[in-house]
Amino acid sequence: MSAPRPAAVIVLAAGEGTRMKSDIPKVLHTIGGRSLLGHAIDAARGTQPQHLAVVVRHQRDVVAAHIEQFESGATIADQDEIKGTGRAAECALDVLPADLSGTVLVTYGDVPLLATQTLVDLTSAHEAGGNAVTVLTAEVENPTGYGRILRDESGSVAGIIEHKDALAAREAGDAKLAHALDIREINSGIYAFDAIVLRESLAKVTTDNAQGEKYLTDVLALARAAGGRVEAHTITDLWQTEGVNDKVQLAAMGRELNRRVVAQAMRDGAIVIDPATTFVDVDVSIGRDTVVQPNTQLRGATTIGARCEIGPDTTLVDTEVADDASVVRTQANLATIGAGASVGPFSYLRPGTELGAKGKIGGFVETKNAQIGDGAKVPHLTYCGDAVIGEGANIGAGTIFANYDGVNKHTTHVGAHSFVGSDSVLIAPVTIAPGAYVAAGSAVDGDVEAGQMAVARGRQRNIDGWVERRRAGTKTADAARDVAHASPRAAAGEAASTSVDEESSADEGITK
Repeated sequence: MSAPRPAAVIVLAAGEGTRMKSDIPKVLHTIGGRSLLGHAIDAARGTQPQHLAVVVRHQRDVVAAHIEQFESGATIADQDEIKGTGRAAECALDVLPADLSGTVLVTYGDVPLLATQTLVDLTSAHEAGGNAVTVLTAEVENPTGYGRILRDESGSVAGIIEHKDALAAREAGDAKLAHALDIREINSGIYAFDAIVLRESLAKVTTDNAQGEKYLTDVLALARAAGGRVEAHTITDLWQTEGVNDKVQLAAMGRELNRRVVAQAMRDGAIVIDPATTFVDVDVSIGRDTVVQPNTQLRGATTIGARCEIGPDTTLVDTEVADDASVVRTQANLATIGAGASVGPFSYLRPGTELGAKGKIGGFVETKNAQIGDGAKVPHLTYCGDAVIGEGANIGAGTIFANYDGVNKHTTHVGAHSFVGSDSVLIAPVTIAPGAYVAAGSAVDGDVEAGQMAVARGRQRNIDGWVERRRAGTKTADAARDVAHASPRAAAGEAASTSVDEESSADEGITK
């Protein structure tokens, strides 16, 4: 039997959140790579409601734009100047169909750990009991600050008393309510309502209270007075009922969410060496037997295949890593790493980097908008931007892809199985054909054809006696003099000035 679908879910997200001390709306603060409101909306839409409404007010346009981006099918309701959760729910009903019937769930935009399954279970319990109202509750060790659940002789919910009212009742010696402070069952503020009961009851709720607000909790008493059944659905996972009111709670909630996400990744087959220093966003996927080393952050929509080695000291954002790849001490954003490829240590992969299968991006290499073919290597100390590198090509240490002319970016093409010698500068736009060489230390600004070797550097010239004339009295001059005394031939500079075949010299300096 399939789970019942609520007629509507209403997410209350109108509050200012002054305790956050932030210019950012409270519900747009993030944990686990998603806003608090995003978590709430995700849990709500998981119930497959007929309607999803989000109530907004503080920084309305900013929050509304975020909702549209996250869930374009949601209905946005604006809360007016009348305060209170009851008024917020009423504003949501005003933008939903007037003939709405069935179960209406009410949740909050600052309760990020609330799970879809809990809302499904709440709906099922509500409809199975034929209830007018079902409140989600939990038992806590220290209920200070929470509203307490009052029950009658039959065990049904008789009402909810706020902490300050329970304290006042005890101080006043109210025999009926003096025990309320001892009650450990608390109100989460999350409810399932019969839609008709909710609409009719809210029309009767007033703002005649100390706060001048329209309270959603007043619906319970009105529904009960009208003969409706009011029950509780209790959960043991207290984190699901916790809201975020300040940045301390935000951090605590983030830690708990991360603990759960990492634990689930391990249950699904990942090997996480140190969960305490591993941070994984909720939309990340990690393949079976992939090892995640300490101090690793996997953010955004990152996907990692099976049998990979990730970390330590690695941050991947919106990055795809195929099976059997190794990524060590690396920062990558919007990059793709092929099967069996290796990256790092100390590599920086910027957006648009695509590394082919069994390719290599080595130590102290920065890449950007670079397509690096299967088996191609950019081993070390290189900037590789706006480049297309063919299969099996090798880029020597210290190579610079000079892609920017001060106005525009240009692309460099390096063909398959070509070799670029160390300490070269490729001045874009330039094409190195397949099967070509670039001599070490060259500054290449013209195309190189297949089978050619480009040499773009000044011929070496050794000046005899320069150290003695220009650096007399230094340790360098003393060392040269010692060699001269030991070898008259060296003193004459014969060995140093021996002619070397230019092409043979140019072969040197190609690294792998």
